[in-house]
Amino acid sequence: MGDVEHLEFEDFYQESRDACLRAVLATTGDRQLAEDLVAEAFTRAWMSWRKVSRHPAPHAWIVRVALNTRISWWRRRRHEVALADHEAMDPTAADGVDVDPALLAALRRLPPRQREVVALRVFLDLDTETAARTLGIAPGTVSAHLSRAVATLRGDLATVNSREGER
Repeated sequence: MGDVEHLEFEDFYQESRDACLRAVLATTGDRQLAEDLVAEAFTRAWMSWRKVSRHPAPHAWIVRVALNTRISWWRRRRHEVALADHEAMDPTAADGVDVDPALLAALRRLPPRQREVVALRVFLDLDTETAARTLGIAPGTVSAHLSRAVATLRGDLATVNSREGER
């Protein structure tokens, strides 16, 4: 890889890492897992930078690869047994990546496809067509999932805000 490509990738990484991490975090709900997945996706992007740099939405490519990697890891590890006293890390305890804990909790309650659509449309600010191509679904399906997700999130967050107002 030449110096120009190296600099292009470095710029892309600096500009896109936090947005991709937020999108994957919103989808997975697990800070450590999201960091690992994004690191893996950026490593794969580095290895295929010539191809990835020509992609219409390289940051969407990163998120899609991260989510596909999550599925692959899950398939390999689904037979493992969790430790009984394993403490979950706080997914919002992030340096430089702020996601409201109430929003993250509400996102975790959404179905996986709705979380993916929210991650791509809201966190990465992709248009409907690009999100649809990234997920391999129709643009109308993206719109429907986003509409349902937003309605659910509004209800969940309104309930949280009203409970906090009562304190």
